[in-house]
Amino acid sequence: MSQNISTMPPVSCTLCPRRCGADRAAGQTGFCGAGGTLKAARAALHFWEEPCISGTRGSGTVFFSGCTLRCCFCQNHKISRDLYGKTLTARELANVFLRLQDQGANNISLVTATHFLPWIIPALDLVKDRLSIPVVYNCGGYERTETIEALKDYVDIWLPDLKYYDTALSSRYSQAKNYFDHASEAITQMVRQTGAPVLDSDGIMQSGVIIRHMVLPGAREDSIRLLHWIHDKLPKGQYYISLLSQYTPFFRAAKANPGGSEFPEISRRITTFEYEKVLNEAIALGLEQGFMQEKSSAKEEYTPPFDLEGLD
Repeated sequence: MSQNISTMPPVSCTLCPRRCGADRAAGQTGFCGAGGTLKAARAALHFWEEPCISGTRGSGTVFFSGCTLRCCFCQNHKISRDLYGKTLTARELANVFLRLQDQGANNISLVTATHFLPWIIPALDLVKDRLSIPVVYNCGGYERTETIEALKDYVDIWLPDLKYYDTALSSRYSQAKNYFDHASEAITQMVRQTGAPVLDSDGIMQSGVIIRHMVLPGAREDSIRLLHWIHDKLPKGQYYISLLSQYTPFFRAAKANPGGSEFPEISRRITTFEYEKVLNEAIALGLEQGFMQEKSSAKEEYTPPFDLEGLD
């Protein structure tokens, strides 16, 4: 285990790029909303990830409460901002992993987990001799390279978002002015650690990186700048791209938000024209290893219910 990640609640938390310094061991909460205990909201088979992650058996997905980003359009805001969830110990979390494996999961997927690493790493240590499926780290991309390095012996598959290139966009929509600086360095480190994607005979990923990018309304030029960065800076053939068209105006971006949308410029779904412009640029750059989405994926029903399933 890396010495960079303590197995106790942080005294001065620096787990994410914000380095807010919260004394979580004393019960203070960080920018992410997390305090001195781990909380999760759901642990169940999830069938709506990329085909090489979900397959036909599903991904054993654990959704953690809290988040180091504050995306105004977050579809999981019930847990990311409202902190809904159940408190678990590291041993209880380890048992959750084993139950998901027993249910036939292709992998264990940790969703928005960084602020709980002092519990997650010990949980993985407890099951390392019994867990025979890959571990997926599903994150917003806003990570420290030290965190990625600390997880090199625990994580097999990295599933990061690469949300924004432009500082103005990341500041306005996720309250993270330095998002791209950190995400680009973190993703570079992920690719370096895992190498080219490896799939089994059934097409299920065993190791590798899938870089997700969701096209936002009115921001296709920012998406294209990200594609050019990926093409220019990352080694060819060492990652998959997943271009998402599923943007739906949730939370503070939704017109149904009390008082109306606080972000009217993104209070709509993207157009076919916007998505195809980005997709065509990816193809022109040769970024063809990966996945695209049908516009029908932009539906609220694809958000799972956060009902504490699987946490008993």
